[in-house]
Amino acid sequence: MDAVGSNAYDDGRRPWVGIGDETNEEVAMVGMRDVAREAGASLSTVSLVVNGNGYVSRDMRTRIERAMATLHYVPNELARNLFRDRTDIIGMIIPTIRHPFFATLTAAVQRVLSAQGFRTLLCSTVDAKEGEAEYVDMLQRHMMDGIIMASHTEHDVNYWESIARPVVAFDRYLGPGIPAIGSDHEQGGAMEARLLLRTGARHVVMIGGPRIQFHDLARADDSEQGGEAGTTFPTVRHYLRLEYELSRAGIRYDYLEAGEVDDFDGYAKAAHEVFERFDDVDAIVSSDIGGACCVQEALGRGINVPRDLQIIAYDGSYITRVAGMQLTAVHQNFQGIADVLCRRMIDAIEDEPSARGEAGKGSDARGPLSSGASGAQGDLIPVNMVVGQTTR
Repeated sequence: MDAVGSNAYDDGRRPWVGIGDETNEEVAMVGMRDVAREAGASLSTVSLVVNGNGYVSRDMRTRIERAMATLHYVPNELARNLFRDRTDIIGMIIPTIRHPFFATLTAAVQRVLSAQGFRTLLCSTVDAKEGEAEYVDMLQRHMMDGIIMASHTEHDVNYWESIARPVVAFDRYLGPGIPAIGSDHEQGGAMEARLLLRTGARHVVMIGGPRIQFHDLARADDSEQGGEAGTTFPTVRHYLRLEYELSRAGIRYDYLEAGEVDDFDGYAKAAHEVFERFDDVDAIVSSDIGGACCVQEALGRGINVPRDLQIIAYDGSYITRVAGMQLTAVHQNFQGIADVLCRRMIDAIEDEPSARGEAGKGSDARGPLSSGASGAQGDLIPVNMVVGQTTR
């Protein structure tokens, strides 16, 4: 054991590992030198095949691969990654895996990254004591190749820019030098407004997160497009756009706070409060979870949906199909978001120009994840409305 510990890589072999057989004896794993000997090839040629970074003739590659299979050779991933300064691990930071939106998005991102040879390391900030700080530390110590940041953060722009390693933001503004990807929430708000105006809504109640998220940057820009730009959290722009359109049409609206994204009980309480406070409400707009809670509350009160009350959800996760009625919902494109997030991340790792993003793509609005406001570099992914049983 002492000899093994003092020279674990001796003679081109991989480290000894404690994979015990029935007698619990430790065995030495096959190394590249063994493969080279078996294949009748040089060590450097075997290295080219293992690392996939050079030309090797088809004949020789076949011999080496056959030798690897015969000897049950497993490449030393740690050594390869140290040589390449890569881990092929991407950290993904989300608020909570319990939320159906983030569960669905994370699954899509993991599939895309896996197809590109990357593994995903998940951090749920609500459930992890250290939150994003631990992952940023791992990134700076080269224990992962990049971070997809999809959770609200209290760290300022200087913090994120000082990392100097690949970071891509989802649905939040981390700073002018950090690529950002998100859905076109202005488009979503406009879709909601058009449907409500067409169906004759008179009093709309919106249920969402803390209103402070609407103005959590130092400055705000009162846009004619119907939304202030002073937020790091672009998702709220669908509410801002909806409010703008309703106000312009002279339709009454109110906003109820339901707590943070992980506060599922808060949405149930808000759904109850809507009917206690507003006896003339005839339309509700909320997230999938909020919409589902409102369906249950309305049915329990004997309110006819959608004749007397319309409900529109925002996200388009599986919750829209299990609420008791098929929810009319603005659907975010999970696969489209995942594709662009992963492409931006891989480009950033490989230092490609497209990692810089395309500011304002897909929207004429101003603000984070749109053109002309605070300098965010972003891609806007179109959304679509799927009409269900909860609107007329």
